[in-house]
Amino acid sequence: MEQKTRLPQAGDMGNEATKVSVYDPAMCCSTGVCGPGVDPALMEVSRDLQWLSSQGVAVERFNLAQEPDAFVKNPRVSGLMQAFGDVALPAVLVGGEVHSHGKYPSRDELAEAVKVAKDAGNTDEAEASESGGGCCGSDSGCC
Repeated sequence: MEQKTRLPQAGDMGNEATKVSVYDPAMCCSTGVCGPGVDPALMEVSRDLQWLSSQGVAVERFNLAQEPDAFVKNPRVSGLMQAFGDVALPAVLVGGEVHSHGKYPSRDELAEAVKVAKDAGNTDEAEASESGGGCCGSDSGCC
C-alpha cells in the first residue's frame, strides 16, 4: 500500500509553533504597567508583546500573583522555578519550549524566535500612546 505524504498547508503549524507564553513574576496587575512608578522595562516588553501579537503571533501572559496554577501546570516553568526559584522569572516560552528565563527578551530576540521580520509593522509611537495609561486607573486600587 502506497503511503501518501501530506505537504504542509498554511496554518498547519498552528498557534503552538508561533505561540509566545510569558510567565511573569508576581506583579500588582497583569502587565505590571500600573501605579505611579512604572518600570520602563515592563513598558517596553508590553509594547513588544503587543507588536508581536499584531504580527499574527499568539501571545499569552501569566502573572504569578494572579494565575499561580498556570505556573504549576506547565512542567517547563515549574521545573525552572524548582531549579532556580523566583529568579527564574520571567520565563518566556516559544512554541512550548523555554526561550529565556530570568529576563525579558528584546523585540529583536522575540522576532528571531518566531521568525518575524523585526521591522515588520513597526508602530512604536502608536503603541506607546496606547499603553501610556497603564493597566490600572488611578482609582482602581490594584496598585
